[in-house]
Amino acid sequence: MSSHASGPVDPARLQDVLDGPWAEVRDAHREHLDARFLPVYGETGDQARDRITRLLGELPTEVGIASAFPTEYGGRSDIGGSVVASEMLAQVDLSLMVKAGVQWGLFGGAVVALGTRRHHDAYLRDIASARTLGCFAMTETGHGSDVQQLRTTCTYDPQTQTFDLHTPHEAARKDYIGNAARDGRMAVVFAQLITQGRRHGVHAWLVPIRDAQGVPLPGVTIGDAGPKAGLLGVDNGRIAFDHVQVPRDMLLDRYGQVAEDGTYSSPIDNDARRFFTMLGTLVRGRVSVGGAASAATRSALTIAVRYGDVRRQFDTPGADREVLLNDYLAHQRKLLPALATTYALHFAHTELVTALCEVQEAADQVDEHRQREVEARAAGLKVAQTWHATRTIQMCREACGGAGYLAENRLPGLKADIDVFTTFEGDNTVLLQMVAKGLLTGYRDEFGSLDGWGRASFVAEQVREMMIERTAARSLIHRLISAVPGQDDEVAVTDRGWQLKVFEDREKHLLDGAIRRLRNGATVKKDRPFDIFNDVQDHVLTVAAAHIDRITLEAFVAGIENTADPEVRALLSRVCDLYALTVVETHKGWFLEHGRLTPARSKAVTAVVNGLLKELRPHMGTLVDGFGIPDTWLHCAMLREEPGRQETMAAHDAAADPQAIPA
Repeated sequence: MSSHASGPVDPARLQDVLDGPWAEVRDAHREHLDARFLPVYGETGDQARDRITRLLGELPTEVGIASAFPTEYGGRSDIGGSVVASEMLAQVDLSLMVKAGVQWGLFGGAVVALGTRRHHDAYLRDIASARTLGCFAMTETGHGSDVQQLRTTCTYDPQTQTFDLHTPHEAARKDYIGNAARDGRMAVVFAQLITQGRRHGVHAWLVPIRDAQGVPLPGVTIGDAGPKAGLLGVDNGRIAFDHVQVPRDMLLDRYGQVAEDGTYSSPIDNDARRFFTMLGTLVRGRVSVGGAASAATRSALTIAVRYGDVRRQFDTPGADREVLLNDYLAHQRKLLPALATTYALHFAHTELVTALCEVQEAADQVDEHRQREVEARAAGLKVAQTWHATRTIQMCREACGGAGYLAENRLPGLKADIDVFTTFEGDNTVLLQMVAKGLLTGYRDEFGSLDGWGRASFVAEQVREMMIERTAARSLIHRLISAVPGQDDEVAVTDRGWQLKVFEDREKHLLDGAIRRLRNGATVKKDRPFDIFNDVQDHVLTVAAAHIDRITLEAFVAGIENTADPEVRALLSRVCDLYALTVVETHKGWFLEHGRLTPARSKAVTAVVNGLLKELRPHMGTLVDGFGIPDTWLHCAMLREEPGRQETMAAHDAAADPQAIPA
């Protein structure tokens, strides 16, 4: 790396890079979402619901979540813009983001993806304008993640030309459903389709659940899910159906049709493949949840970093002022690695959204392999983004001391609201299994449920080739890895090729080990597929986590490569070093146990991380300013009340000797 130093980086230039392809959408939200849209601290649940429902109708639609709708129905066919709109709403109020996501992302998105022209013509305009509020009724009390085993039934009767929608027992009740407790008038209901005495798997129907006055319709029982830890403005509820008649044309029948006489037909013959294809069209919701979690993380880090730049604690001998929190190594150890991971996940998310657009905008020419790749990456990043959010927001709360515990300083609300993100749109542990299964097989529908793993024939070389094929910016990554020199320890660990190589090597080794264990298990327990998988479940989850780490690093590297501004690029390169080495440091035990690090190089990793923290300390403010979050949106009293923030920072900058970032 060059020894030339750069000056301070303009946060606006950093923001230009982070805003990415949908900068217009971000700027529109920054301009439109004023103080009216901010959370109200201390309000009751009913007050929060009233406020959020009212604000829903005041959100921008053309560049909002509804922008994914086709142009003729009030959107602009902008899938990426819709996902980015979720991120922006998450920085203002997570209840508003979830309410809007249920209405336009889940409910409306299901009508778009699973319905046909007659459904679109009849309902989409009113859904886009929020004149018809709706629910996405998939999850059941007894079946959340295992959607294929839902118990609600919808049985066709050719004599009446209707479906009989029924909740057979309490565990089949639709549960945790957003918009259900109060506002929803219709629901997209997922149930087992039965016709002519045969089941055809899970399908979806558009079902009215309330009349115009909000009264539940005959046969529909609706209840409130009750008090929650957070998201007070979202009216989560429960829905049960007692032999409700649903007209035949309310089946969302893009992937499965029922004729008047009850004959079932589908363009996809295989039930499992059809099921996964249907769910694959709804992957945008999972991508949006991950992006929103990362957006909330950026808000928390901005608050904590800015507070650490004005809050002083303890003095040093001979000094006439106490030390800023951000000048302590322990504080830097909290905030800067979290910032680096947040940056890495941002670039990985942007890459994912781009891939999602490419796949879904070419829906008439479905590339099944590419679609499954996007689904697996969406699952993996959602896991990484939401777990990182829960850890980081808690860390930011602690980093702000007692002030961080006060509602007026935003962090408690962020913490409460983000917690459920780890389990909705897919429980994180289940999603990790999905990622691993994709790595091990490539095509999930060959195996059906997770219990079927033991029947697979696992061939390590085929898996390795598939893994390499999925790598982002493969030519760039290959070139960097091939150029890894034999260097001394401290130089080697900051070589980008070395970092990429150890991430890839860790994933390969873990994957090979999982394959061997599964094959050995299949030999001994060939008639007990559940036991075969269950015995190695911890190993399989570790494989998935290593895979997510690798694709995240590679996306960050590709993002830096595409950054034209040399000073921004130099800063991002150092942030990328910190991300990569923080992951290595976290997994030092594994690298040492498997001979991937020598003791000397292991010590060098920690030394270099500490050096990077000192190097990046003067740029902490720039890194959070680059997120482009309007000050008003932070809605944090302690940042407004801390006296003389600008004077404090000016004095600190004048006294400090900032270590520049190598260009």
